[in-house]
Amino acid sequence: MISFTDLYHVLTAVVPLYVAMILAYGSVKWWKIFSPDQCSGINRFVALFAVPLLSFHFISTNNPYAMNYRFIAADTLQKVIVLVALAVWSRTSSRGSLEWSITLFSLSTLPNTLVMGIPLLKGMYGDASGSLMVQIVVLQCIIWYTLMLFLFEYRGARLLIGEQFPDTAGSIISFRVDSDIISLDGKEPLQTEAEVGEDGKLHVTVRKSTSSRSEIYSRRSHGPNSGVSLTPRPSNLTNAEIYSLQSSRNPTPRGSSFNHTDFYSMVNGKNMSNASPRQSNYGNVGFDEEAGGVGMRGANGVYPPGNSGYPAPPTAGIFSPVTGPNAKKKPNGADGGKDLHMFVWSSSASPVSEGGIHVFRGGEYGNDIGGVAHQKDYDEFGRDEFSFDNRPNSNGVDREGPVLSKLGSSSTTELHPKTAHGEPKATAMPPASVMTRLILIMVWRKLIRNPNTYSSLIGLTWSLVSYKWHVVMPAIVARSIAILSDAGLGMAMFSLGLFMALQPKMIACGNSVASFAMAVRFLSGPAVMAAASIAVGLRGVLLHIAIVQAALPQGIVPFVFAKEYNVHPDILSTGVIFGMLIALPITLVYYILLGL
Repeated sequence: MISFTDLYHVLTAVVPLYVAMILAYGSVKWWKIFSPDQCSGINRFVALFAVPLLSFHFISTNNPYAMNYRFIAADTLQKVIVLVALAVWSRTSSRGSLEWSITLFSLSTLPNTLVMGIPLLKGMYGDASGSLMVQIVVLQCIIWYTLMLFLFEYRGARLLIGEQFPDTAGSIISFRVDSDIISLDGKEPLQTEAEVGEDGKLHVTVRKSTSSRSEIYSRRSHGPNSGVSLTPRPSNLTNAEIYSLQSSRNPTPRGSSFNHTDFYSMVNGKNMSNASPRQSNYGNVGFDEEAGGVGMRGANGVYPPGNSGYPAPPTAGIFSPVTGPNAKKKPNGADGGKDLHMFVWSSSASPVSEGGIHVFRGGEYGNDIGGVAHQKDYDEFGRDEFSFDNRPNSNGVDREGPVLSKLGSSSTTELHPKTAHGEPKATAMPPASVMTRLILIMVWRKLIRNPNTYSSLIGLTWSLVSYKWHVVMPAIVARSIAILSDAGLGMAMFSLGLFMALQPKMIACGNSVASFAMAVRFLSGPAVMAAASIAVGLRGVLLHIAIVQAALPQGIVPFVFAKEYNVHPDILSTGVIFGMLIALPITLVYYILLGL
C-alpha cells in the first residue's frame, strides 16, 4: 500500500524539476527576461554541454556487468513489437505511411527517461530503479535514436530519389554524397548529378545546390505592377552575396526538372544535339549552341548582374554545360552533355526559397525571371502545411507530376503517390544494398556530429574499464565533469520551459490529434510494455518499474529529430509540452494503482 510518506518522497524528487521549468516559462512569457536569441544560446549550451555531460555521468557510474538483462529484454521486446506492428500497418493499410510509423513509434516507445525518469523512479522505487533507467538510457542513445536517424534518412533518401528520378530510380546503382552534406532532411537545396554508365545504369552524385554556394538572382515583388530590384542578403558564405526574392508569401517546394526523354535518349545513345532544351526549374534557362553554355535569361533578353550573357561562368554549376570523361563534343565545340544531368531538390524551408514565391519554376507557372507571377497560382496554397499529391488545382489545370495540396500533416511529400483510381502508384527504388549504403553514410555523418553519441560511447567505455579493473577516475577530471553534469538536470528542465514559452500554442496540433497522441503516449505505450514484461517473466517491483517508465512524458530527442526532418513536429511538440504538464498526475496514478 502506498503511504503518504512515499508520495512525499516522489514529489520531493519531481517538483523541483517543474520549478525550474515554470521559472523558465515565466522568465520569457510573463517577465520578458530572456529574448529569443538568448533562449537559443541557453538551449545550445544545454544541447552541447549540459545534457551530454549529464548522460556521461549517469552512464559512466553505472555498472555494466550488473545489468538486468531481463528488464532490458522487456524494453527491447516492447519496441520490436511496436516496430513490427507499424511496419505491417504501413504496408497493408491505405492509411499507413512511413511518416506516421516514425511518429507513432516515437510516441509509444521513447519516453523522457534521462531527465524525468531517473529522478521520478528513484523517488518511487529507490536507487536500484535509477540504475535500471540508466540502462535504458544507454540503449536509447546507442540503438534506438540511431534507428530513428536511419528511418528519417531513409525517408529523406526516398523523397530525393522519388522527386528527381520518379521513373528511372531502379536504374541507379551507386550514390556518392559530397562531404559537406550531413543530412538528407531537405532543409538545404541539394543537387543530383546522374551519370549514365556504359551499362546504361545511373551513377548519382549528390551535392549542395549551386544556388546555395554562389550568387543567385531574383526579383523583389511588391505587387503585380511593381518593378524589379535586386538586393543582397547576408550570406554565411565568405565573400559572397546572395540575391534573393523577398515576398510575403510562404515558400513552396520546387518541382523536379528531370526530363525522361533526355534520359532514355542517353541510354539509347542518341545525339543530344537533336533533343529540345528541357524545361528548367530556374525559370527561362537557355542553351546557346554557339557559346556552348547555359545561361539564365531575363525578360526582354536582359541578364541579371554577374551573368550578362553566354557562356555561363564556370562556377555557375547548374547553369553550366555538363562535362564528363565520356562527354561527346558537338560539331561546334560545345559539350554534348550526354553523361551528366543536374537537378535541384529542397524542402519548403530551404534557404533558396526562404521568403515566399518560388521563382525557380518552369514558365507554365508564370514565374520566369523578370516576369509577373500569377497570383491565383499561390492563393490556393495559403499558409497551410504542404505535401505533394497528384490532383487538379482549383483553377482547373491538371498538372503533371507532383503538385502542392493542403494537408493537415506537416510532412512534405507522399512517399506513395496515388494514381487516378486512388491506388498507390508503385515507385521502383534502387537496389536495397545501394539504399542501405547511402543511408548508412548519412547516419554516420549525423552521429559523429552529435555530442550525445560521444558522451554515451565514452561513458560506456569508461564504465566497462573502471568496473572491470577497478580504475578510479582522476579527481580533477571527475570534478570538471561534475560541475556541469550537476547542473545538467536543472538546465535541461529550464531549457524545456524556455521552449514551451516560445511556442505560440501549447497544443500545436489541434485537440483531437493531441488527445490521440496522449492516448498513444500514456496508454498504448505502457500497455505494450506490460505485455512485453510479462512475456519475458518480469514480476513484482520490476514489472511496476517497467510500466511506470513507459508512462513517462515524451522524450525531447525524438521531437528534435521531427523538427529537423519536418515530420509531424507539431504532434511531437504537443507530446513534449502537454505531456510534461500531465505526466506527474498520470505517473502518480500508475504508481498508486500498481501499489494496491
